[in-house]
Amino acid sequence: MTNIEDLRQTLFARVSATNEPREILKAAELKQLYTVLPTLDPSERGAYGKAVNELKVTLEAAIVARENELEDATIEPLDVTAPWDVNSALPALLPTEQGTQHPLTRELENVIDIFTRMGFEAIESRQIDDDEHMFGALNFPANHPARDGYDTFRTEEGFIPPAHTSTMQNRILKAGKAKLEAGGHIAAVSYGRVFRNEDVDATHEHTFYQCEGVYVSETATLGEMLGTLQGFFETYYGQKLKIKTQPGYFPFVEPGLEFAIEKPAALGGKPGDWLEMLGCGMIHPNVLRSADIDPEKYRGFAWGGGIERLVMLKYGIEDLRHFESGKLAFLRKFA
Repeated sequence: MTNIEDLRQTLFARVSATNEPREILKAAELKQLYTVLPTLDPSERGAYGKAVNELKVTLEAAIVARENELEDATIEPLDVTAPWDVNSALPALLPTEQGTQHPLTRELENVIDIFTRMGFEAIESRQIDDDEHMFGALNFPANHPARDGYDTFRTEEGFIPPAHTSTMQNRILKAGKAKLEAGGHIAAVSYGRVFRNEDVDATHEHTFYQCEGVYVSETATLGEMLGTLQGFFETYYGQKLKIKTQPGYFPFVEPGLEFAIEKPAALGGKPGDWLEMLGCGMIHPNVLRSADIDPEKYRGFAWGGGIERLVMLKYGIEDLRHFESGKLAFLRKFA
C-alpha cells in the first residue's frame, strides 16, 4: 500500500500545479496500478483494489476542486462603480463576448441532419407526459418490474417528465398510420431532454438528451435496422465501422438487441475494442396494436440512445457533468 500512498502525494501535487488537471487521470502510473492486481496473492487483492478505488475517488474530487479554482480565477470582477446608469449616456464600447452554441445543441443538430438526409422526419419530444405514453403504450404492464428500472420523477398530479424519448413512439405511429394504409411507411426520429432520478457522478446525470428512431412498413427487417444504424455511426464518426449485437431486454421490442460499434481509430480505438451505443429491436406487436396498426400486416424496428455518449466519445470528454455545469472553461473549448 506504500506505493499507492506515495503515488497519491505525487498525483495530488501535479493536480495543484497544472492548468489541465483532468489530464492527470491519464497518468501512466495510475494505469499501471491496475496491472499489478492480477499479480497479487488472492488474499491481498481485495485490500489493494479498495485502496486503488479510494485513490481514484479522492483524485477525482481534487481535480474538480482544481477546475473550479481555475474557472474562478478567469472570471473578471464586476465594476460596481461603472459610471453609467439609466440617466447616463452609454460609453462608446461596452464589454461584450460573442456567444456560441452549446456542444450538445451542435451535435444534436448534426445527428438530426444525418437522419433527415436518410429520410427520417425529426420530431421534438415532450418535457412532460403521462403514464400511458411513458409505459402503457410501450408494452409495460401495470406493476411490471421493468417500470422500476427507469427511476422516474412524478408530479403531484401524476404526470411524468419523460425518462426516455420513447414516449413519442405511440404518437408517431398513430400519426403515420394513414401513410401505411396508402402503401407508404413510417420513418421518424424523436429527440429531446429526458429526466431520471439518478445519483449524479461522472457517468450519470438526472437530465440528459436522447434520440429515438422508428421505422414501420410491410417489409421492415432486422437487417434494414442494422444497416441504418451502421450507416449513421459511420457518417457521424467519419469512417467505416464494424458492428455487433447481443440480446437485450426492452418491453417495447422483440427481439431486443444491444448495439455496439468497434471503437473508431480516431478515438484511440484498436481492433477488438467494442462500445455499446444503444438499445434497439423489432417493434413489439403490442406496441403496434396500441396505435391501431395491424401487426399481422405491418412490422417495424426502433432504437434509442443518449446524445451525451456520442459527444463524449467523439471529443474525449470523461465527465458527463461538464455538459450541465455551465463552466465557461469547458464551453470555450467548443467555441
